Amino acid sequence: MRLLDNTDYDIDLNDGVIIFKNMNTTLGFVRYNAEAEVEYIFVNPMFRCQGLAKKLLNIVEQKTKIKPTPQDPVSLLGEKLFKTKKEKIN
Repeated sequence: MRLLDNTDYDIDLNDGVIIFKNMNTTLGFVRYNAEAEVEYIFVNPMFRCQGLAKKLLNIVEQKTKIKPTPQDPVSLLGEKLFKTKKEKIN
C-alpha cells in the first residue's frame, strides 16, 4: 500500500475539528476541546496504518499547545493509538 503525503488530501481546520479529505471521501477527522481532550478520532479503514491519526493528533497539539489526551470511554484502538504516541514522545 502506498503511503499518503499531504498532497493527496486537503486539511480543513475548524474550531475543535480537523478533517483530512480528498475529492471522494473523508480520510479521517478528530474532534477535540480547548484542553486538547480528544472526544472522537476516526480514520477511514481504507487509510489506516498510514500515520493519519498521529498527524491529526500532532495538529491538535500544535493548535492547543497541549499534548492531546482521550476522553472516556476509550476504544481498544484508541488505547493503542495514545499509548504508541506517548511512547514515541518519551
